[in-house]
Amino acid sequence: MGKIRTTLAEKIGYGFGDMSSSMFWKIFSYYLPFFYSNIFGLRLDQVALLLVITRIWDAVSDPMMGILADRTTTRWGKYRPYLLFVSLPFALCGIFLFTTPDAGATVKLVWAYVTYILMMTVYTGINVPYGAMLGVMTDDSDTKTVLSSFRMFFAYGGSFIALFCWEPLCNALGGYDTPGGWQHAMFVIALFCFVLFLLCFGMTREKLHTVSTVSVGSDLKLLLKNVPWWILIGAALCSNLFNTVRGSTVAYFFNDVVGSGVHLNLGGWSFLFYAGLFLSIGEVCNMIGVALAVPLAAKLGKKSTYMLSFAALIVLSIAFFYVPVSGAGYWWMLALQVVISIFTGVISPLVWSMYADVSDYAENRDGTASTGLIFSSASMAQKFGGAFGGAALMWILAGFGYDTTAGAVQTPEAINGIKILMSWIPAAVAAVAVIVVFFYPLTRKRMNKIQEELAVKRGLV
Repeated sequence: MGKIRTTLAEKIGYGFGDMSSSMFWKIFSYYLPFFYSNIFGLRLDQVALLLVITRIWDAVSDPMMGILADRTTTRWGKYRPYLLFVSLPFALCGIFLFTTPDAGATVKLVWAYVTYILMMTVYTGINVPYGAMLGVMTDDSDTKTVLSSFRMFFAYGGSFIALFCWEPLCNALGGYDTPGGWQHAMFVIALFCFVLFLLCFGMTREKLHTVSTVSVGSDLKLLLKNVPWWILIGAALCSNLFNTVRGSTVAYFFNDVVGSGVHLNLGGWSFLFYAGLFLSIGEVCNMIGVALAVPLAAKLGKKSTYMLSFAALIVLSIAFFYVPVSGAGYWWMLALQVVISIFTGVISPLVWSMYADVSDYAENRDGTASTGLIFSSASMAQKFGGAFGGAALMWILAGFGYDTTAGAVQTPEAINGIKILMSWIPAAVAAVAVIVVFFYPLTRKRMNKIQEELAVKRGLV
């Protein structure tokens, strides 16, 4: 069977795309709830409702974008053109999202809804086609895993840069506790993201020319009958819930549990222990996990690697709850962050590679390509996970009596709620993920057979 390969430049170029998306996404996921409640001035219940309501539009816009991309025809291909034309709106919407208008509470709430919906719509407009490109850059399942690994390696690299620099950028450009500091910091990040998407467009190529041969209604009906797709949606939702709940709690954890001005000493060196450092170390360790994903998946299979990684996350997340808030405890927090992040790094590229496998399964079974529609569900799962994770965070904090007043001292109950959000709740999500993935049917043996049949149908042999 002939296999379409990709060059190193194409792999790097493809990685640049998610480097850009991930810089935005991690800041949204980890800092936007804190921004809305502690900088912008919304109540916790308003933030939670905002995050959930906007997902109703996403439930429509993601598959719409997938259907549109599947039916796009240009000299650049089906999916690449969106990287070129949506990159500037993507950057501008990020700046608007972190802009605080000088207005009353009602106007500010409306502004938050409008800018958040705009941002997620534009994110869909560029990220769904970008994700679908994986299905048309190569026909080989193993190469898709390699491309997914490049994607996630660069994504975590971008996340490291954004998270490590975010608080220092805010402080340098107006102050971490001021609206201007957050807006100006996002302007810097947005400019960088714009350039990265242009590089992704220029360095990649679509090599498979798939065609959707049925109506939109038929595409949707076939998708709803796709059992592996449903299972993978559940697994991806769990993955994003785990990352979002835990990650977006970090800003509160360091603000109210660890506190400001805490330093760690290492060999005569003293450095500040703050949320950005904790998160950015996690991104570096995510990159290690991505590098391990390919050999682990090759040895154990994607499904087994996924399940074992989440099983490890259950144990590690529970252990985090029992770490004391002390000098020695801070080092244990970092150690657990390192190991947890390695396992989440292993999981990330597997999700995208498995979506590509589901796309091949659907094309072989149904005789029509719906790559964009299938990958749109990945974006939808990502955003639903982010939204419900962020909303759950707000509701749980409110339930434990968290006080958003500037300089407030939190009650023991609120502190305990923050610690549970960093440990037991992510562990519960990981347990659900293990159960869901257990039923995933696309094993390595089955995918090899599917790809052999597809090669014949595509005229590659």
